[in-house]
Amino acid sequence: MQTASAPPLWQQLQATAKLLHLVRQGQSGTAAMDSVPASLRAGVQSLAFHAWRQMGRATALRDCLVQRPPPPGADAMLCLALALIWDPQQAPYDEFTLVNQAVEALKRVASSRAHANFVNACLRRFLRERAQLIAATDADPQALWNHPLWWVQRVQREYPEHWQSVLQASNTQAPMTLRVNLRRGTAADYVQRLREAGIKGVPATGAAIVLDKAVPVARLPGFAQGLVAVQDAAAQLAAPLLLEGLGPHPRILDACAAPGGKTAHLLELADAHVLAIDKDAQRLGKIHANLQRLGLHAQVRQGDAANPHSWWDGVPFDGILLDAPCTASGIVRRHPDVRWLRREEDIAQLVSLQAQMLRALWPLLRPGGRMVYCTCSIFKAEGQEQVLGFLRTHSGALALPAAGHLLPGGAAQGLYDNPGHDHDGFFYALLEKRLA
Repeated sequence: MQTASAPPLWQQLQATAKLLHLVRQGQSGTAAMDSVPASLRAGVQSLAFHAWRQMGRATALRDCLVQRPPPPGADAMLCLALALIWDPQQAPYDEFTLVNQAVEALKRVASSRAHANFVNACLRRFLRERAQLIAATDADPQALWNHPLWWVQRVQREYPEHWQSVLQASNTQAPMTLRVNLRRGTAADYVQRLREAGIKGVPATGAAIVLDKAVPVARLPGFAQGLVAVQDAAAQLAAPLLLEGLGPHPRILDACAAPGGKTAHLLELADAHVLAIDKDAQRLGKIHANLQRLGLHAQVRQGDAANPHSWWDGVPFDGILLDAPCTASGIVRRHPDVRWLRREEDIAQLVSLQAQMLRALWPLLRPGGRMVYCTCSIFKAEGQEQVLGFLRTHSGALALPAAGHLLPGGAAQGLYDNPGHDHDGFFYALLEKRLA
């Protein structure tokens, strides 16, 4: 319900429609959100996430209502409103209020004012003919699953036994999962502290705790003091997987390290010497901030994982963690804009970059050392197929049994240590360099 202190709904809808338009133009939702005024950000994010999770249906309904879409700004508002009202059980506001406020938002923008009546007519026709229009779009896979058609078809091919559950899980809200700093306490102790603060959580694998309901980090006991971090259960597998068998005081490279969650986890679990690099100089600040809050230290440098000659000192590493750039198809629950941002042709470009990084970093590993290759992707080209291709061209590489795809929600294919709780989609492979 709208409160007296909250910004008017039309203003939130106006900013949300602009956000949807920017993503359609190729800008990530996270980056676009930075341009939203702070006073609107919470409401806009909630509306945008709801809309992106219903955008397949909304677009199909729009196509039933119009012969030709209106100009981009008005079309973004039309699709936003349809995404918010098409299912009354999930609508965040009364549907007539949403229609009125969407039209009001258009009237207040000079470039869209002329299309306000058109959008109003489309939305009111939808409310009159809701049942027929929804039935007309039920046969559209994009409307039914709220993912692009190419995405739906790819998941069907790659996971013929699980594709429906993968798509359903990908369209739900992910849980808030914590990682306890084991240098400062245990998961069991922290669950008790949460209980005392009125927050429900259950322990998962290792240091993970899954909260019953998301809360602001400021409410987490000891967060500012470094007792805990926010990290998905699937991402928490990287550090222990790499550290197993490396021995004491290993020298480790965390490539593509920002924002530093896995760097910190490595240091929480072992007395390791960690070099954390990232190509994006601006994101290095996030690594420093996370380490400082958790009371940890690593060497942090700007560096391109695909070009080690510009930053490597020539001393081999005992372990390398390569969390490679990918489509992020496994974390669309947390970033629902990704499915509408990505294009199928992006996969080949990212696969090429991943292979380049693997080839470039492999020589930096000592004989007997280990590399974890991982991506937050469910697409096999970025996981299983990528690693098989690498093994075919690197006879000195041995794939250890711990490998496989984690699927959003809780399923796993091949991974030796499924977190056993709700988690994002991920791929892991553990590679060992044979002794000469």
